[in-house]
Amino acid sequence: MSAQHAVPDPAAQALAQAVGRTMYAADAASQGLGARLEAIAPGSARMSMTVRADMLNGHKSCHGGFIFALADSTFAFACNARNQATVASGCTIDFLAPAREADVLTAQAREVSLAGRTGVYDVVVTNQEGRQVAVFRGRSYRIQGNIVAQPD
Repeated sequence: MSAQHAVPDPAAQALAQAVGRTMYAADAASQGLGARLEAIAPGSARMSMTVRADMLNGHKSCHGGFIFALADSTFAFACNARNQATVASGCTIDFLAPAREADVLTAQAREVSLAGRTGVYDVVVTNQEGRQVAVFRGRSYRIQGNIVAQPD
């Protein structure tokens, strides 16, 4: 098992969960999407959302911007989970299949690389049947600060 897939130590996991709670409480965008944070660990996160009627485009499929927003939010939780403030420096997305009204989309983010202040994260978005809807790659950059207060 590689280090990035190893089970985190309990303190790192507890910190990631505190970061997730703190970030989600302040994240009006993810809340507005109806996105739910289902899991978080150092370097990874999982979120889901149900496609609503107001998310549909003229083809009656989920607008790509909503799928992107779910993937981007999941990326943000994954790259901040170590409690070091981190922002996106760039990203790409490929749409693979349409999502329809009432579909439950799940985005799973995993850290591919973390070196110095930069990281690379892959996010796979699937529907309730496990079909891949999109793949997203985000590049992160660590800035100064923490999400939750560090003990002295």
